[in-house]
Amino acid sequence: MRFVAFFAGLLVAAAAPPAWAQSSPRLQPLEQRLAAMAAENPGEYGFAALDLATGESISFNGHQAFPMASTMKIAVAAAYLQEVDSGRRGLEDPIAGTTALRLMDAMITRSDNRATDLLIASLGGPAAIDNWLRAHGLVGMRVDRTIAQLLSARRDLRDIRDSSTPTAMLGLLRLIDSGPALTPRSRYLLLDMMRRCATGSNRIRGILPPGATVEHKTGTLSGYTGDVGFLTTPNGRRIAVAFFARGGTNRPAVIATAARAIYDVLGAEPAGALSSLPGWGEAAGQQSGGR
Repeated sequence: MRFVAFFAGLLVAAAAPPAWAQSSPRLQPLEQRLAAMAAENPGEYGFAALDLATGESISFNGHQAFPMASTMKIAVAAAYLQEVDSGRRGLEDPIAGTTALRLMDAMITRSDNRATDLLIASLGGPAAIDNWLRAHGLVGMRVDRTIAQLLSARRDLRDIRDSSTPTAMLGLLRLIDSGPALTPRSRYLLLDMMRRCATGSNRIRGILPPGATVEHKTGTLSGYTGDVGFLTTPNGRRIAVAFFARGGTNRPAVIATAARAIYDVLGAEPAGALSSLPGWGEAAGQQSGGR
C-alpha cells in the first residue's frame, strides 16, 4: 500500500521518549495525591498529564502498558488527516458508500467501530497505523489489530498488543496539538470532533467546573476504562491528559476525580483546590452517569 510504503521511509532510527520537563516540586503533592487515590481504590491505574505551555508533567504508572481500546482511534484519525494534508487522500473520498469525513466523525464522536475498521483498511491495515506512530518517534504505543479482531479475541487486559503507556499517549496528544504531523486545518477538524465526543460523560468530563473545555476520546472494554485528551481552562491553560484503568469497580469515578485534581493544579486554580475536591479515596465511587 502507498501509505505503508511512504511511512516505512520515514521511520525514526533512534526514537526516544518525548522530551518534556519532569514533575516540579510544585507538582509533587499532586502526584502524591494521585498515587494515594489509586492505592485507595480497587483496580490498577495509570495517569499522566502535561502542561502544553510549560512542559511540566506528572504521572503515576506512566510507563506501564495498558490497553488503548478505542483511544487508539485518535491515531487512526491523525494518520488519515496527514494523508489528506499531503494531497494523497481527500475528506470526501468515498469509502463503503459514505465519505472518509463521515466515517471519521462517527469514529471519534460516537466511537463507531465499523467506521474505524473501514478507515484502517483504507490506510493499509493496522500495520500502517503502527508505522505512522514509529515515523513520528512515538514509542511505548502500538497498534496490532483491527477493532473487530480485538473484540473477538480472548480478553486479556495485560496483552501488550494494542497497548500504550500513559506517557506515550501524551506524546501522541502533544504531536496532534503542536507537532508537525497536521496542518492547522486538520488539527482543528480533529480537535472539534474530540470536543464533540459523546461517550464517557462520567470520566474526564465528570466533575470539571463550568467553563472547562474538554477534547477527548474514550476507550472501554470489559474490566477496562480509558479516557485521553485535552483540558483547557477559561484563561487558556491547556493540559494533555491520559487516564487508563483496569479492574476495580469505580474506574470512571476515579478518572473523573483525578481529572479534576489535575485541572485545578495545572490550570493554576487557587491554592488549596486539592483539599476541596469531592471524592478522594473510596468516596469517588459515588460519582455516576455517562457511558
